[in-house]
Amino acid sequence: MVVDSQLQKPLRPKDGTAGIERPRALAESIPEDPSPLLALASRHVVSSRQFDRETLTQLFRLSAQYESTPALMHLPLQGKILISAFYEPSTRTRLSFESAWHRLGGDIMSITDPKSTGMAKGESIQDIAEMFNNYGDVIVLRNNEDRSVYDMLDALRIPIVNAGNGIDEHPTQAMADVYTIFKWRPELLDPDLPRDKRIRVGIIGVPNRMRTVRSLLLLLARFPTAIEEVVIFTDQDSPFDEGQAEELNQAGLSVRVSKRLEPELPDLDVVYINAIAWVGDSYEQMGAELKLSTHSPLKKDSIILHPLARGEELDTDLDPTLHNWYFAQARGAVFVRMALLTCMVRRVSEVMDT
Repeated sequence: MVVDSQLQKPLRPKDGTAGIERPRALAESIPEDPSPLLALASRHVVSSRQFDRETLTQLFRLSAQYESTPALMHLPLQGKILISAFYEPSTRTRLSFESAWHRLGGDIMSITDPKSTGMAKGESIQDIAEMFNNYGDVIVLRNNEDRSVYDMLDALRIPIVNAGNGIDEHPTQAMADVYTIFKWRPELLDPDLPRDKRIRVGIIGVPNRMRTVRSLLLLLARFPTAIEEVVIFTDQDSPFDEGQAEELNQAGLSVRVSKRLEPELPDLDVVYINAIAWVGDSYEQMGAELKLSTHSPLKKDSIILHPLARGEELDTDLDPTLHNWYFAQARGAVFVRMALLTCMVRRVSEVMDT
């Protein structure tokens, strides 16, 4: 039987992106400075705009330490409770936050259906926030309403993490994306990187309708010396909100828009693809011409990133190739969130001392 033959197969071996060598190399390339991380204690995380280059660099260092040390000697969040409130469907984000919290020794209360909460009875988001104050130590919130996380802030006495709010932002996804790029090439963190060593990044997506793309661009703008150019590939005539492109340019990020993907692919070092955009209360797929497969003219040593879930825009025939860094991206999200949560619960000094 087919099932029997499948069960006899050995587990798929890890590729080079799943070991500890790359995160270890990244951690060793960054001098330790805990002060930016200590400043994150009891802070809300709602936008990529909150993070500067120094804080992100130290977060990536701590993330890499966690990833290269699978068995922790110290569990800094033991006795702490995470409220995992996902009022919109999620697989990777919810599970990676919960995995991160469990790996750090904490306990979790999980909400995966708003119909099971007081929201179904018309309870306000502010009253829900007041209850959360009494039940947990940190909240992770996903909601399809842009204002949801902001509307909670005034009522909160415990920190909250924005895990995606409508089309607005998804800052921790962007952290995982940029962390992956620096694991791939740690030298990109050098503020004096020569121009001929900088990378060209292609982003297939719509910056004003995709929260992952919006947050990613904001974080890339913190590292303009690593990036020669960002090319946005979209079939939209107006892919930016008012002032969005200007903000990126003022930060030193060179950004342009193109509707033609294939002619540009041979010159791109990183290709980031997200083909799902919000339209009202539903999703919309981007055009089929913005699709990647092994037939695409990719640069030999380029990498592909994708926040997943995958649609037809990313062919599975790319999975066994060296271009595939999207699985490493999903894996790394756990360790980025471990680092961030450790800092928010004021336990980073304990980790640094071990």
